[in-house]
Amino acid sequence: MTVLLALDSSTETMALALSGVAEPLYFEAVGGPQASARLVPEALALLARAGLQLSDVDAIAYGRGPGAFTGLRTACAVVQGLAFGVAKPVLSLCSLMLVAEDARQQAEAAGDPLAGTIWVAMDARMGEIYAGAFRLEAGQWLTVDAPALYSPPALVAHWGAPEAVAGTALQAFLGQLGAPARTWPQTVSRAQALAVLAQQAWARGELLDAAEAMPVYVRDKVAQTTAERLAARALS
Repeated sequence: MTVLLALDSSTETMALALSGVAEPLYFEAVGGPQASARLVPEALALLARAGLQLSDVDAIAYGRGPGAFTGLRTACAVVQGLAFGVAKPVLSLCSLMLVAEDARQQAEAAGDPLAGTIWVAMDARMGEIYAGAFRLEAGQWLTVDAPALYSPPALVAHWGAPEAVAGTALQAFLGQLGAPARTWPQTVSRAQALAVLAQQAWARGELLDAAEAMPVYVRDKVAQTTAERLAARALS
């Protein structure tokens, strides 16, 4: 069985998964600034729980973004270091697709399976949203609308009236994104979703050399100026 180690630190939650073992193992904790110090030891701890070493994995997967700038850089640096060290390939996963997969799992658990296209809208701070659309076909996630950065009005104009939406922007921009019929504002387990996407990417043969592990930024500007912050406060 294909053994895959996967990690993601694109949000405030740090997630790791080890799949392809007798019992899949998951770990989630507060990420942010702590991710750079905790990802490697927690990854090695997962392997130890399964009685494996890093050299036993077939590939290492990571969430490429979009997401928090520092978190994406951390994930890429860690996966490159781990993969180079044991000469293993990497798998690059869309961090928004993780949210779509988690919503699918929530829908199935509730007895109301997800069908058709689902939009993912994540709070990108600075009054903006990371959003993309995905569809499940033959057990594989496909990208319908590539992840991009939007203001709330621009996103509403772009997506029209989506049937299903998942992601933190639903609460962060409450009342500004219309009224989709089905919503999943919070994820239940990013780690479990991570494991599923890693196995799907492996099945599609999407192996990369460690040197190709790069983050995906859809925002060039990562911070507001003092004047912009003051103006935003005045409007709130």
